[in-house]
Amino acid sequence: MRADARRNADKLREAAAELFRERGLQVSLKEIARRAGVSHGTLYNLFGSREALIDEVVADLALGRLEEVARRALAHDDPWGGFALYVEQVCELQAADPAISDVVTGRYPDAARLMALCDHTRAVAERIIERARQAGALRPDFTSGDLLFVFATNASLSRAARDTAPDVWRRGIAFLLDGLRTEAAHPLPAAPLTPEELYGVMGRLASGA
Repeated sequence: MRADARRNADKLREAAAELFRERGLQVSLKEIARRAGVSHGTLYNLFGSREALIDEVVADLALGRLEEVARRALAHDDPWGGFALYVEQVCELQAADPAISDVVTGRYPDAARLMALCDHTRAVAERIIERARQAGALRPDFTSGDLLFVFATNASLSRAARDTAPDVWRRGIAFLLDGLRTEAAHPLPAAPLTPEELYGVMGRLASGA
């Protein structure tokens, strides 16, 4: 890569990281190019697609932040405390950084590295959930798919309320966690989704379909 192309690529990565954190991964590519001070065509020539830019900019940063939350949850002495900490801190990341919401909910299925991160995050979440279930603290029918819906709902709420009530998500999560304790459980009226159904529903939620 020529020196000028390398400089343009660095400027685009920096601009994309800033705008993704401010507005989420759906931000206009033209706006990213404009903030970087390069043409729209330069962005496509260097990265080819939104998904390639997302994989280049977001995946490693998001992985580090989500892994740190998971590490703290799994190290917690109390399995329920670890589960509650994980839910609360992932939701807090979503409220502070719209890009994290898009990462957790798998909004861009054609971004290969991003989807690998989603799968990894779900596997780690299953460990945290299973630990709380085995301790008898978390209702036994709660799944990682259910948790993904929690995060999808929180993503929508925190995005909509960001400018008017940025902490309102904490109220909903507090109600949710109280309802997930074993002693609060009642039989559920529907079975959990299969992985294929789950990803289909999440994709439609993300696209607004």
